[in-house]
Amino acid sequence: MSRPITARRPTTPTTPTTPTAPTASTTPTARPPRPAPARGAGLGLLLALLATVVWSGSFVAARALHDTVPPVQHAFWRWIVALAAVAPFAARAAWRQRALIRRHLGFLTLASLLGVTVYNSLVNQAGLTTSAANMGMIMAASPVLMAVYERLGGARLGARRVAGMLIACAGVLLLVGRGALPTRLGAGDLWMFGAALSFASYSALLKRRPAELGGAVLLFTTFVLGALMLAPAFAVSLAVQGGFEPTAAAVGPLLYVGVASSAVAYFAWNKAVALIGAGRAGVVYYLQPVCVALLSYVLLGEALGVLGGACMALILGGVALASARGR
Repeated sequence: MSRPITARRPTTPTTPTTPTAPTASTTPTARPPRPAPARGAGLGLLLALLATVVWSGSFVAARALHDTVPPVQHAFWRWIVALAAVAPFAARAAWRQRALIRRHLGFLTLASLLGVTVYNSLVNQAGLTTSAANMGMIMAASPVLMAVYERLGGARLGARRVAGMLIACAGVLLLVGRGALPTRLGAGDLWMFGAALSFASYSALLKRRPAELGGAVLLFTTFVLGALMLAPAFAVSLAVQGGFEPTAAAVGPLLYVGVASSAVAYFAWNKAVALIGAGRAGVVYYLQPVCVALLSYVLLGEALGVLGGACMALILGGVALASARGR
């Protein structure tokens, strides 16, 4: 006889427990980790310094070529050499981004005009009548203009940075005026002040650079547009002044300004501005007269003197103060 099957008593359903709030140790972090700002700032300052040192040599080159290569031809061949140096790394990417380039053609044209066509033509023109040292010292005025642009954009400069800029600017003025405030400026000096304004405007404009436009593509495109804008003036210069003899003394400086001062230095400067802003990168640019004076001492045997050393100490101290973190 089989045993009767007994029904199993239904179990009482358990009441679901309310999940407890996660503790502080288990709470997921809402924000992604931020990159270390000190590292980015340090890299930006180093890149700005690299560009400044390399550009210092371009003033010496401009002065060396003033009696052999006409200024417009100097500028035109500089960018042709720069294009040859950058094209292997950027031409294909620029072709792939041609739609993006067309979309931002206004920005790229203005950047090319200020940073390539006008700036370098004015520097070469100034080299006809003023020394390389004066060119470097006057270009140190551009950080003040960059700071003005930054302030107009709503940025707060901070007391420490303003004090450092004033100290460095005082050192530059004393160096230009040989221990006193300069009261007279030659034609070459005025050309250089125009170049400083053009370069500061270019640096401020980089803040509006399209984020999706790569650094190499930006260089390649601005070099192409800048050379195209120089082409009519180049043709006139050839017709009126004639060409120049391609000797080693002429080709060497052109290769330097085309490869080092254009391809390398512009890439480093644009990256520095992207990392730390035009105003802070411009503070490093105060080192320009120091670099030019040191190059003149090493290459030309020109003594710095006590006054030059004191002014450089002011410039270096001002740059260090303005570049320090904090207000």
